[in-house]
Parts: sequence; C-alpha cells; structure tokens
Amino acid sequence: MFIFLDTETTGAGPDDRLCQIAFKPDNGPIASGLFNPGKPISVDAMVVHHITDKMVRDKPPFKGSDLHARLKAMASDADKVIVAHNAQYDMNILRAEGIQCQRVICSLKLARHLDKNGVIPRYNLQYLRYFLKLEIDAKAHDAAGDVLVLEGIFNRLYGKFKENPKLKDPVHEMIKISNNPVLMARMPYGKHKGMLFKDVPRDYLEWLKTTELDEDMAYTVKEYLGRLPG
Repeated sequence: MFIFLDTETTGAGPDDRLCQIAFKPDNGPIASGLFNPGKPISVDAMVVHHITDKMVRDKPPFKGSDLHARLKAMASDADKVIVAHNAQYDMNILRAEGIQCQRVICSLKLARHLDKNGVIPRYNLQYLRYFLKLEIDAKAHDAAGDVLVLEGIFNRLYGKFKENPKLKDPVHEMIKISNNPVLMARMPYGKHKGMLFKDVPRDYLEWLKTTELDEDMAYTVKEYLGRLPG
C-alpha cells in the first residue's frame, strides 16, 4: 500500500529538477538511480547530497526511464499511497517530470501534528531519526538511505495513529492532515527560535506575516495572531 519516496535535486527553487530518486514499496526492495537533470546542479545542493554534474553527465533523463514508468504506474494506482518527508516539495519535483500522485502522506506534517506540546525541537528527517532513536543503517542525504529512514519514521508515526481508538481509518486521517496546513507548536527559526508560538511577541508575528512563509508557518502565524487580545 505505502510507497516511500525521496528525491535529490539540482536546488531548492521552482525551476530545479530531479537528479536522483529512490522509492520503496512497504513490501519490496528499494529502486533508485541517478539521472541527468538537464541543468547544472547548484553548489548548495552538492553540499547536501554530494551529487556532482560529472556524476550525472552521462546518465539518462528521468522521464522516459524504467524507474519513471514504474513510479508513474504506482502513483496513479488508487490502492497505493506515496509517503515523503516534506512531500509538497517532492510532489512539485515529480509533477515537473510528468508524474501526478493521487494519494500522498507527508511525514513532516504528521510529526508536527502529533507534537502538540512542541517536544521535538526540529522535524527534518535526520533529526527525527536520532531523536526517535531509530536504529537504521542508512547514508544521510542519499535518496536510497533517506527512504530507509523515512520508512522507519513513518512506521513510528503510523503506530501512533493506529493507537487512537477514535480513528476508524488512520490512513485517511493521515492523508487529510497531509493535504492541509498544520499548526506548529514552536518557532523553527529566527531570534525566537525554539520558543512556543503562544509566547512569541505580537510584533514579531505581525512581521512574520509580511514575509514569505510556507503553508504551515503562514497558518500558524495567522492562528496565533487571532488568539491574541485586541
């Protein structure tokens, strides 16, 4: 049912493209590969995933490859659910390659949703790996390694949803959470980093509202401003 997926890309901008992908059915082996993205890989991206232009120069494009065909078939299967960490980013990358995923779960949003009291300082994949004390033999910031970490984190989160007796369909609930903004408990960056949102000064929240924010941050700032008197 679940397909765990991770991509590595040429950068973090809207025009960046895929240079590595890995995906793994919950009952099968990992499929992974390097691909020529058709544009240079930024140095900032290389620092993270260590994939260079030389490494992908002679690789085929992802679109038209066997992995592309296999993933596209899985993504269009209504019985399959794609799981990714910060899934919106990966879904944008896949759309640029002609793949539209029907059902998606974002493990980042699930972690934020479950952490009502802001116990977890950060939610990136590798931080959660060690915070949750997961024993996984996987190389960080490599798509295949990250898929193994993702699977371990997801299984822990999924267990929390299955423990809730009020949920008749945990998978449906996880998809619903993944497709909507999530209220965050703690400020993830800036001069008030780590502070509970309920304690962040109004003037800072007002300033944040004027900046470019991701979906969860925008929703959280608006929600906490609405709770303040006056």
